[in-house]
Amino acid sequence: MLKAFPVRGSRPGCRSRIYVEPNAMKKRRSNLVTIAVTAVVTAAITTLARNFISGEKKIRHRIAQRYGISDPQFERSMSQLLGPPILEGNQVVPLRNGAEIFPAMLEAIAGAERSITFETFVYWSGAIAQTFAEALSAAAGRGVKVHLLVDGVGCDCVQGPALRQMKEAGAQVEVYHISNIARANHRTHRKLLVIDGRIGFTGGVGIADQWDGNAASPNEWRDSHYRVEGPVVAQMQAAFLDNWMKTRAVVLHGEDYFPALAPAGPHRCQMFKSSPMEGSESARLMYLLSIAAAEESIKVGNAYFVPDDLTTQTLIEAAERGVKIEILVPGTQIDSPLVRSASRHRWGDLLKRGLRIYEFEPTMYHCKLMIIDGLWVSVGSANFDNRSFRLNDEANLNIIDREIAAAESAAFDRDLARAREVTYADWQRRPLWQRATDGASALLRSQL
Repeated sequence: MLKAFPVRGSRPGCRSRIYVEPNAMKKRRSNLVTIAVTAVVTAAITTLARNFISGEKKIRHRIAQRYGISDPQFERSMSQLLGPPILEGNQVVPLRNGAEIFPAMLEAIAGAERSITFETFVYWSGAIAQTFAEALSAAAGRGVKVHLLVDGVGCDCVQGPALRQMKEAGAQVEVYHISNIARANHRTHRKLLVIDGRIGFTGGVGIADQWDGNAASPNEWRDSHYRVEGPVVAQMQAAFLDNWMKTRAVVLHGEDYFPALAPAGPHRCQMFKSSPMEGSESARLMYLLSIAAAEESIKVGNAYFVPDDLTTQTLIEAAERGVKIEILVPGTQIDSPLVRSASRHRWGDLLKRGLRIYEFEPTMYHCKLMIIDGLWVSVGSANFDNRSFRLNDEANLNIIDREIAAAESAAFDRDLARAREVTYADWQRRPLWQRATDGASALLRSQL
């Protein structure tokens, strides 16, 4: 049966009728619903894929040992495969814990004359965050160009008073990816502070009260940061600008940001960066190449140690050729028990092959450190997990220097003295509930 609907004709006052089948109307409504549902599902799948599934192939095949850390070929490979090149003439000063780190950073901010570029993952409300807000606001108030980039997930005060204060003082403040749901799982985990393009800071510390103090109690996290001068500071500035351009869409250049940098010390350094948005596995490749080149010793101190299969195989092969390997991770004092559980699930093969694993007991251990053969040192933001290898924007300072390696090894050994060694027998004696929890947590390791 046809149903008539009146419609207005082309002449004034003229009306005509068209006839539409009710089934046709239902079919049209059904098609519109199908189109709408398809659009929503497609958007959801696209968002999921961008956040959790990488289209890039991972490095799957073992990296053979063809040279050692001291071989010039190692330096050439790291410079060319990772980039930028390793530069001479730098001065690196290690800083231990908030008691040394925060005063050094604040002193540099107070002395800034032309520019401050600052990128950080953690900026948590509290006394330390407020102290930095006041220091950066004061710098902006005296005419220094201040640029602050915080991560939308790592910062808990995006709309808070600290960031408002800096904006009102004239600082440029940007939040990384918070408004882009398709990139919500990609974060900037970099920790970079550059003063006048001449003094740089990098390491593992976040801007929060948890890092204050000297790791003397569970409320004072253990971490290291590094003050840098020399030509490599320009590479640190470039790493900051990489994400500033993606976020602010502005290029910062000229004398205020890239002044001529004279040699400042004896250390050879490289500041490399990695990002999933560039289709890069630089952080993972750097670890794999370094481990594969080891001939004597590997010391790894890392807050989140959840190695993938190839990295685990590479560590085991190093141990089998006689390399002494020590790994230091957080113990019960950790901000993510899930990560600790997933990490522990991976320890069996490592312990069975002779690697030694220690859990730091006094407080949260947040360092990101690797020392190879008493010569090659890598520090910065990259953790030993899939999130740093594949999902986060990271930046690490690599140093070829026996003096720095000795200083970092001494600090590592002091931390080992405050840690508990976990043996293979200990690992085997885990209660059934812990084994089950560890196994379930390990299923999520691609996101940890």
